[in-house]
Amino acid sequence: MVDSAARAEILANMSDLAARAVDRQYFLQPGVWEKYGKPGREKALEDAKYHFSFLAEAVAAGEPALFLDYVQWLQELFTGLHFPPDALRIALECTLDAIGAVLSPSVISASAALIETALKQVSAPPPDTPSFFTSENPLVEEARKYLLLLLDGQKTAAQDLVDGALHGGASIREIYLQVFQPSQKELGRLWQSNRISVAQEHYCTAATQLIMARLYPRMLDSKKTGKRLVAACVSGELHEIGMRMVADLIEMEGWDAHYAGANTPAAGIVRMVADRRPAILALSATMTFHLGALESIIREVRAGVPGSVKILVGGRALNVAPALWQTVGADGFARDAEGAVVAAALLVGENQEA
Repeated sequence: MVDSAARAEILANMSDLAARAVDRQYFLQPGVWEKYGKPGREKALEDAKYHFSFLAEAVAAGEPALFLDYVQWLQELFTGLHFPPDALRIALECTLDAIGAVLSPSVISASAALIETALKQVSAPPPDTPSFFTSENPLVEEARKYLLLLLDGQKTAAQDLVDGALHGGASIREIYLQVFQPSQKELGRLWQSNRISVAQEHYCTAATQLIMARLYPRMLDSKKTGKRLVAACVSGELHEIGMRMVADLIEMEGWDAHYAGANTPAAGIVRMVADRRPAILALSATMTFHLGALESIIREVRAGVPGSVKILVGGRALNVAPALWQTVGADGFARDAEGAVVAAALLVGENQEA
């Protein structure tokens, strides 16, 4: 069961908490942070609010992994940015000080337990995140070259590479799962380790979305099954390419997929489900601090559209804590695009192996 009151308390005090944590951090390490000036302090406040957002969701869900995974991500990011080795430890200690001064005893207790566990975690070097280009992937070399072309700004050449793989016998499904999916994951790994810029990451993602769109007409030849799916990313969620892949792969299976896109308001999702009457509603939440929105949308759909629609959820936030899909009230969960196709079939009673 989700502790909505604890989440609400942390979020309601987030600006105060962030200001206290950053003030303390600047006091303890002035030489590290003051050189970045006013823009640096504003960025520090923004980042501190993220710390408390992730903490709020972990406390609400009773899932320490949600916060610990975020801290591991921060540890890798701080290393890539060449911050002092003790910068993250001090930031966490300042976070702990802030909650002790602001929150109620029960929320302090739950939050402090998570932060203290995180402090033990950062006492060791961050684990290496392995490449997502693995030898088990039959198209690994194509995936590797595809990403290199995009990072070099060669969008047309990347499109030609995809066309060449298709002419060589690869299916669109294989291109999605063995080229697009691992290259997007590798892109995120490179950004996290500070080896590429945010602008490069955005360019590569936008280019892949464009290439996917050019492939879409080739999917329409699939024999239709009569089943319908509505897919959307929850309000505030801008990471949409994973759900786009799910919708396209489902379309390849003969479903009629209605993809609402990124940052879809709850009211819009409820209306689309009411109008389309899908067998499956697929929802994605990549960022942990969107779990509250996910839970709210599921609740609103259940109340606003009585019927038999099954709700399938996914995204990184759910992957971190695999039992969380039940906590938020969904009917099923998938770790990736391929798993979503299998899970959707199982939810509507088709005989597919997981």
